[in-house]
Amino acid sequence: MSAELVEYLLRLGDDRLVLGHRLSGWCGHAPIVEEDIALANLALDCIGQASAWLALAGEVEGRGRSADALAFFRGPPEFRNALLVEQPNGDFACTVVRQVLFDSVGANVLEQLARSSDARIAAIARKAGVEVRYHVRHGRDWWLRLGDGTEESHTRMQRALDELWPFTPELFTPDEIDASLGAAGVAADLELARLSFERDLGELFARTGLERPELPAFPPAGGRQGKHGEQLDHLLSEMQSVARAHPGAQW
Repeated sequence: MSAELVEYLLRLGDDRLVLGHRLSGWCGHAPIVEEDIALANLALDCIGQASAWLALAGEVEGRGRSADALAFFRGPPEFRNALLVEQPNGDFACTVVRQVLFDSVGANVLEQLARSSDARIAAIARKAGVEVRYHVRHGRDWWLRLGDGTEESHTRMQRALDELWPFTPELFTPDEIDASLGAAGVAADLELARLSFERDLGELFARTGLERPELPAFPPAGGRQGKHGEQLDHLLSEMQSVARAHPGAQW
């Protein structure tokens, strides 16, 4: 089970590490000063959660790799994040939609993991869940404001939805690792996460008049197995540049 657990923890950590780095790209560029601060805080929350999950992954793995080593010295094929979180920031509507889609699954996953049979996982999930409750409220507020705002903001939200919706099934499609760890009471039930997602998004669609996009016959997937697009190559090149230029450096 240890190898499966390491993979599961990497998924949890990599999702939040990559999303946190994406959100940090808004620092100094957000639409208003207050949102600049808010997005910076969301990014810090995500990266802090990633550090906790990756540190536990390194501990379970037993190869002496720290959270920093896992963050900065793995290549794209070794990352296990969902494809949604590596998608570029785009305009502000894209960032809002990406965040809401991820949190609508992630918040429920953390709620379940807070009751995990693994006490270490439960402790991290409880702490992270407090932070993510704010993320959920923040994202919903912007979804409602933009989706039910001007014609321009509504159009941009719909365009962002059309672009990002195909990536959502990967967030709640279970595989053998989810099934095995779920049976042991360690992992979250992704079917419950999907039902939570459907309920939350259904309400947001109803309140804003945004249309639920159709899924393609073959939605993009593979992030959990290390199959990523060029977006992650560019992101990691930037994120890892200092650590790789000065390996072993401390400050």
